[in-house]
Amino acid sequence: MSAAFTLAKPEHLERLIALVAAFHAEAGIEQSDEDRLNGIAPLLDGIPHGIAYLIGPPRAPIGYVIITLGWSVEFGGLDAIIDEIYVRPGVRGRGIASEALLALPNALSGGGVKAVHLEVDKENLIAQKLYSRAGFRARDNYMFMTRKL
Repeated sequence: MSAAFTLAKPEHLERLIALVAAFHAEAGIEQSDEDRLNGIAPLLDGIPHGIAYLIGPPRAPIGYVIITLGWSVEFGGLDAIIDEIYVRPGVRGRGIASEALLALPNALSGGGVKAVHLEVDKENLIAQKLYSRAGFRARDNYMFMTRKL
């Protein structure tokens, strides 16, 4: 199975929303359908703040990755956050997420991205192992903090 990426476009909205809803249900993320739509649709319309990729064939995707873009003085320019990555449970364990995580930095660096970040649950040791294998490292003395507005 390949982690082939397709840049998500407006015609992929229904498929992507279904995948995001499945991930949110699995992760216990509570979000209204309207907020989910408002978070995804602009990415597919080409806003400069992020992109969404479908993993697998666009007609029947097996997952997705959402990347948001920012700027970092520390890292010398454009940086990215893997906001969400999801692979359907039925196809997990086949190296698809690993392949995606290894391919993304190469693709993003070609677009000028200097660093890629992600957030992981401290209790999710399986995800931590996956991210470590893909070259991500915890930064000593740092933690990701959030203030909802």
